[in-house]
Amino acid sequence: MADPFDDYLVCPDPHDPRLTERVRGVDHTGTSIETGVVVERALTIFLNGQEIVTAMTINDYPEYLALGYLLNQNMLQPADVVTSVDYDQELAVVVVRTERATNYEQKLRKKVQTSGCAQGTVFGDLMEVIETARLPMAEFRTSWLYALTSRINTTPSLYLEAGAIHGCVLAQRDRPLVYMEDVGRHNAVDKIAGWMFQERVAAGDKIFYTTGRLTSEMVIKTVRMGIPILVSRSGFTAWGVELARKAHLTLIGRARGKRFVALAGEDRIAFDQDLAYVEEESAKHRRKAAVYDD
Repeated sequence: MADPFDDYLVCPDPHDPRLTERVRGVDHTGTSIETGVVVERALTIFLNGQEIVTAMTINDYPEYLALGYLLNQNMLQPADVVTSVDYDQELAVVVVRTERATNYEQKLRKKVQTSGCAQGTVFGDLMEVIETARLPMAEFRTSWLYALTSRINTTPSLYLEAGAIHGCVLAQRDRPLVYMEDVGRHNAVDKIAGWMFQERVAAGDKIFYTTGRLTSEMVIKTVRMGIPILVSRSGFTAWGVELARKAHLTLIGRARGKRFVALAGEDRIAFDQDLAYVEEESAKHRRKAAVYDD
């Protein structure tokens, strides 16, 4: 039997003792139980000498999170030369240093709290990246979608181990490349963005998958990363759809089993899969938002 991690370059380790704790309690019948819960930690991100934000995170890839957060806030530019990324575990601090001098005091004053479940925040002009977006006309086959969702659903994860977590996957065609999880989906996105920056991975032929809702924040971050296709097993917000259409991002939601709905960028989709050969989602591996939400 193939190892479920074989295809991934980076993926969750649900058995990492730093990420979960065992907690005793009672269930709905009053019976004593012990269950796994996810551990949250505070992580403060600095850019050069300036404190930017303190994020609540599971803190499994702090360096990627710091880089991705700064990129998605437009504080770090794709062409920037990063001279060091230093993580101090005891102080729970990541310091990113660049050759370019930076000062974002004014930008930090203008912030918007997003709809992320862990209260994500974005700084500056939300629409800037949408108005200037130039996403490539990449191909997207439904056969890739079904292969990807099946593989992702059967990958061991913190969600299956303890719940209370979101997952995001970077994929190419039908192959998942990087799987990140965190208490907020925006953190999981940022960790993938940081990995892509660090490894100098091209975005134009990639697919982004998330377990969370397709909100304006998710659309903006995907567009900022230059990825042309965004897929979720959950539903949409109206503004998320509007922004995706403006940026010509392919937006696919409610992707579970045989079903999915595309509300933007449908012209990229090639319907090459015979649905008679696609299985419905197994209850054993069902993730968040498993109920069909018309």
